[in-house]
Amino acid sequence: MPSKTDGAKSNTIFKFIKNILFITIGAVIAAFALESFLVPNQIIDGGVIGISMIISHVTKWNLGLLVIILNTPFIILAFKKMGKMFVFQTAYANIVLALALNFFQQYKVTGDLLLATVFGGIILGAGVGFILKNEASLDGTEILSLLVSKKFSCSVGEFIMGLNLFIYMVAGKVFGWENAMYSILTYFIASKVIDIVMEGLNSSKSVEIISDEAGTIGNALIEKLDISVTYLRGIGGYSGQDKDIIYCVISRLELPKMLEIIKEIDPRAFVAVVDVHEAYGGRFKKHQ
Repeated sequence: MPSKTDGAKSNTIFKFIKNILFITIGAVIAAFALESFLVPNQIIDGGVIGISMIISHVTKWNLGLLVIILNTPFIILAFKKMGKMFVFQTAYANIVLALALNFFQQYKVTGDLLLATVFGGIILGAGVGFILKNEASLDGTEILSLLVSKKFSCSVGEFIMGLNLFIYMVAGKVFGWENAMYSILTYFIASKVIDIVMEGLNSSKSVEIISDEAGTIGNALIEKLDISVTYLRGIGGYSGQDKDIIYCVISRLELPKMLEIIKEIDPRAFVAVVDVHEAYGGRFKKHQ
């Protein structure tokens, strides 16, 4: 009979293999976006890749080699903070990206700037999203931002935004301001696609309901929507009285019907709705 230790070891190996597989796919996808859409049209990404693209354009040095060289110091910095597995997987992602960049070199899909911006951003975002979701990174500036934000009074987002603003200003000088504006649009599109890949297309909502008719509302939701609800205990800030709070997770399609049910029972009920990016467990079962 296999022990718990054996099971944990198997899970770790499986997770590592899965990570490497998706990191490889992500790096190849990102390289395709860069060499087939962005580089030929002089549209850049942000961060280290963007800096590498500018230097490569000016010096004619190999883009893949520049990405590895510029990212290496940040990968070393990450060793203490992020752990050896993250460092290994990040180094692997950069090596695969560099090789794939050379493979897709001179393979231009379109010369239309708008098409290159939109589809380049979408494909690049998908590739980077796969890499980030599987515990690696292509961009050393994110690692640097974590260290800088702790020493100076700025957030990670502020540091990355400031750095990218500088990069796009340089891009405007090198490639022209129109291309720099397309580059900013590409970065925005890629960022949104990364969020989708990282968080999924989950359309679930978490709902908290505060009402004096909590029991009636909870029973109605269970019966009419066939969902599970949890009752929490709270105290009214003004009244000081005990309050029952209903908590549940539902799909986006169920929300309008839920609000209708609540309004019928207690028009004065307080309802808070929050997006849920990931939910685990049997939320469709009446088990709570």
